[in-house]
Amino acid sequence: MPKARKMLSNWEAPYIQSLMKLIKTQSKATLATWAVDYSGKVILPLWSKYYPDDLRPQSALNAAREWLSGAIKLPQAKSAILECHAAARETDGNPVAQAAARTIGQCASTIHSARHCIGLAFYGAIAVAYDRLGTDVPWGQIEQCAAEECGRMEAALRAAAVDEPNPARIEWKC
Repeated sequence: MPKARKMLSNWEAPYIQSLMKLIKTQSKATLATWAVDYSGKVILPLWSKYYPDDLRPQSALNAAREWLSGAIKLPQAKSAILECHAAARETDGNPVAQAAARTIGQCASTIHSARHCIGLAFYGAIAVAYDRLGTDVPWGQIEQCAAEECGRMEAALRAAAVDEPNPARIEWKC
């Protein structure tokens, strides 16, 4: 059995390119809200399925929302986000839970840097695909399922998108 991949990695995939194009039209606040909301609705339940008593990913999402509302400062939010990343490292090799925690950490990190929102696609889509299909199916099936999830992510961003006068300046590190 091949080792499960931790994330998608094809920056040139049409579904990633389409999402990246839309991302570049939005502000950091819009992107952070979309990423946090989507991961809270779709990805957090995947984490909770395996680690219901570990609230670190939920705390990271809560901290990001509190930062977006102005209730807390960035260092306080970053502390909760770092704990979420620690949760990902402590998953005992569970690929769904690990990808879910990585997704949530990246989505919450969008409050720091808008480019982190792409983690929703790269980690989140693989978490959904592994949850639906398992890790023993051929990579092509995993990627197809992940591509479909990326389509749902893009639709959610389109629904949240506004005509931004000052979109985020994103330099992709790919």
